[in-house]
Amino acid sequence: MTGTDKSIPISAETGPVVILVDPQMGENIGAAARAMLNCGVTELRLVNPRDGWPSDRAVSMSSGALERMPPVKVFNTTAEAIADLHYVYATTARPRDMVKEVFTPRTAAEDMRVRHNRGERVGMLYGAERMGLVNEDVALASAVITIPLNPGFSSLNLGQAVLLTCYEWLMTGDNTPGQQLVIGDTPPATQGDMDALYNRLETELEERRFFRAPEMKPTVVRNLRALLVRAQMTQQEVNTFHGIISALIGKKLQD
Repeated sequence: MTGTDKSIPISAETGPVVILVDPQMGENIGAAARAMLNCGVTELRLVNPRDGWPSDRAVSMSSGALERMPPVKVFNTTAEAIADLHYVYATTARPRDMVKEVFTPRTAAEDMRVRHNRGERVGMLYGAERMGLVNEDVALASAVITIPLNPGFSSLNLGQAVLLTCYEWLMTGDNTPGQQLVIGDTPPATQGDMDALYNRLETELEERRFFRAPEMKPTVVRNLRALLVRAQMTQQEVNTFHGIISALIGKKLQD
């Protein structure tokens, strides 16, 4: 088993369990662990790893993830690995002759979150790198996850598959704004700050006969205001703009 006293779960919640069935290479196990911890998923189980466990190659490829996660549990069979779980999703790209609900990673994550919130433990099964899950493993699962990809090339490695599904889980509990303006320590300019800047700019342009066609002045002024509004200026930027105007006025007066 892998795990030290330095194990630091990235999240206090208990997320889905990731179960790798018959993984063939330690590097792929490590890549899967790295993808898991990127998304706050920390419990990894292995079923019959080909090269045994623990694996130095897995630890190296995980970039420190395995050292920060709880010890990996190893099982002889898939049935043993999922025995304590309430609901299990089998990830597979191939259609099966079984009647099972099929989810995308996004809808599966939403379903997992509902189950998680009512106290159920859920898990995701991933098959061996070369052939995926066998029918006997899929039959044990409650539902199937199929990742919609380019029909002409839908090949994923194990780490990619784990990342895609775990990321969707992370997003169901994430509150990061879809878009935000990062302005650092300076506050955004108020409407009063901007109005003062508009008025000063208009006055200085008027005094220097910028508006050569009086009938076009309202349109030009509106365009200038719209330009500055789009800039979403901070107070510091407004002050800088005032400084630019002052510098240009001084140069003009000297000329």
